[in-house]
Amino acid sequence: MDKKVENISGLLKEWENSKVQLEALFRERDYENAKVLMEKGILLFIQFLAWSNEVPATLDEPFNSNKFEFKPVNVEERLGFIMSRPNLYHSYRQLSELMVEQEKLYSKRSILKKASKPKG
Repeated sequence: MDKKVENISGLLKEWENSKVQLEALFRERDYENAKVLMEKGILLFIQFLAWSNEVPATLDEPFNSNKFEFKPVNVEERLGFIMSRPNLYHSYRQLSELMVEQEKLYSKRSILKKASKPKG
């Protein structure tokens, strides 16, 4: 397995662990700790978006979805909502959906890439 695939796989495992913790935090109405974990989740999503588009992840500049070819619909508006209200359960649901959508796009891109390689 190449390094990029390994990194993305690790990132998705990290998100799965965060999801379990976030579900528990929101169930317990522990919004302060949920906010901290959501901020980490937001960074994981941005990193995943960049890596799955083969673009370097830059977390120190404002988010701009124009540099990504494969991205969820309305990603900028949805991420803006999540970032402005990270301690809401609705933001968590939205972030989860973004991750699922990006994972599907990543899989689709991987399949298309393999199909376009010349057989030899």
